[in-house]
Amino acid sequence: MSRQFPAYLASLSAHGVLMAGAIIMVFPFFWMLLASFTAQSEIFNGGLLPSPSFVGAIENYTTALTAIPLFRFMLNGVIVCGAILVLQILIAVPCGYALAKLPFPGRPLLFSAVLLGLLIPIQIPTIPLYIAIANLGLLDSYAALILPWAISVFAIFLFRQFFASFPDDVLDAARLDGFSEFSIVWRIVLPSAWPAIAAFSIFSIVSHWNDLYWPLVVITDPDLMTPPLGIAYFRQAGEGAGHVGALMAGGVLVTAPLIVLFLFTQRHFVRGLTLARH
Repeated sequence: MSRQFPAYLASLSAHGVLMAGAIIMVFPFFWMLLASFTAQSEIFNGGLLPSPSFVGAIENYTTALTAIPLFRFMLNGVIVCGAILVLQILIAVPCGYALAKLPFPGRPLLFSAVLLGLLIPIQIPTIPLYIAIANLGLLDSYAALILPWAISVFAIFLFRQFFASFPDDVLDAARLDGFSEFSIVWRIVLPSAWPAIAAFSIFSIVSHWNDLYWPLVVITDPDLMTPPLGIAYFRQAGEGAGHVGALMAGGVLVTAPLIVLFLFTQRHFVRGLTLARH
């Protein structure tokens, strides 16, 4: 018993730290949810936590849905995130396959460049990207929101790691049967990569759904605003200015699709990340 106690204590301490971290991460979302159901005049009068009420919920959600075209913002988010995800997968899958399975001169150097690309934040190429998009006349368009993200070095890295564990015997058999490399990628390798696709899809959708920086740079037309930019617009204009409850209601409506998406795909998300490690 004395030998097991240190291990039990270490496990208990680790779980305690993880639980404390989870509470710290979840508490702002919990406060946002409560505030979205609380009347504006009561949000900051009830101590640490707001006091929800039916009247407050009706007021806040009605304001959030009528003061701005929130569903239009969310539709824009779906269009942008969906288009980005499709383009990223179409480009990253063959690139990851080539880096994992096709020997060619400079492959290690190219893979190193992919790893270095993971270290470059979007703020670095913002000015040249903006200039290029402006010169093409694409400002205030879906193309301005989508095209700069069509190539994802993270997706290339993830699929390369996943494809590296794919059996070479299967690929050799396919080549003997007359399959081209293009056919092998889309007809044999891709169907086995759904766990990696699910994992990357979560990363991509969450990242671009929540992105405020780039839409703020290239979009001024309210009809093209994505959810975060729409909420920022709501905060500065009309009934949303100073209406904390309505802002929290808008935040809940914008965040809810991501939570539902993760709950439905968490099994594939974890499996895809686990397989990509090998």
